[in-house]
Amino acid sequence: MENETQNQATESSSTVESVVEPVRKNYLLPASILISAAMLTVAWVYTTELRVADDPQKANIASDSEKAALEAKVLPSEGVILPVRWGDLGAKMVSTGVIDRQKLEALYAGRGGLSKSDRQLIEDANNGNLKINAENSGMILNLLWALGLGTKNDILEKGPMMTYSGADRPAEALAKAGNFASTGGWTLANGEAMSHYSQHHFVVLTPEQQEIVERVSKNIYRPCCNNPTHFPDCNHGMAMLGFLELMASQGVSEKEMYKAALQVNAYWFPETYLTIAQYLASKGIEWAKADPQELLGVNYSSGSGYQQIRSQVTVPVPKSSGGCGV
Repeated sequence: MENETQNQATESSSTVESVVEPVRKNYLLPASILISAAMLTVAWVYTTELRVADDPQKANIASDSEKAALEAKVLPSEGVILPVRWGDLGAKMVSTGVIDRQKLEALYAGRGGLSKSDRQLIEDANNGNLKINAENSGMILNLLWALGLGTKNDILEKGPMMTYSGADRPAEALAKAGNFASTGGWTLANGEAMSHYSQHHFVVLTPEQQEIVERVSKNIYRPCCNNPTHFPDCNHGMAMLGFLELMASQGVSEKEMYKAALQVNAYWFPETYLTIAQYLASKGIEWAKADPQELLGVNYSSGSGYQQIRSQVTVPVPKSSGGCGV
């Protein structure tokens, strides 16, 4: 659902040099409902103006021109074309009810309404490659969230989403899987979100492609928690799972998958990746030459890993931030 930075915020009726052990974050329904109720009330808008505190003990961005140059590299204003064709996936998700068109329209009515390009993504049958930028990153997040949630996949049926609770019976495990922010927090479905959980053949993978998704999903973290995409218990994780499935199904190489995933994460968590870019610059490493797989790993992109990075730099802070909701 809507554009997200790192600090969990309030919106809808829904992160280095030392290795840090992942700690699972349990997004169970009581917390999810409280967060979701707040999240639907606020529209999150990312701005490009940054402010930097003065701390000589930390790496600093010395000038406005350097700040602008850094942002242009991490979050290009013209956006980035992603290596996946969208086709009619949006229309399929509406027709199956994973996305309820009326609920989506109502959500965006308070945000100025769906744009022409947004509507094309849920109506047209011949969409080309997805493009992400600061303005549409929330819509892309929502669409990929729905895709990850609804697409039938073993990661949802046999992975941590089903095993985390320790439930002995499949029905009980499935019920508890509905208590995460990525499931209970998806409020834009026709009916209950769990009635669509791993139910639709939006993306069909070969065994080899499934292996790629399994492998890559275990190496991509998100700064809102310490879990990899393989445990998609929040919207960012579920959306990234959908994105990885789509890329694998269209023959995108693992190298390009990491590159595209880093760019998507940067638009979803601008503060995190501007801070990481600042940290890299202080070490003489250019953003464009850094290894996307390493930057998406636990030492940089997990919640705890990012905090280690953040403690070593003066953090550029966007004026607004988002959370794990629609």
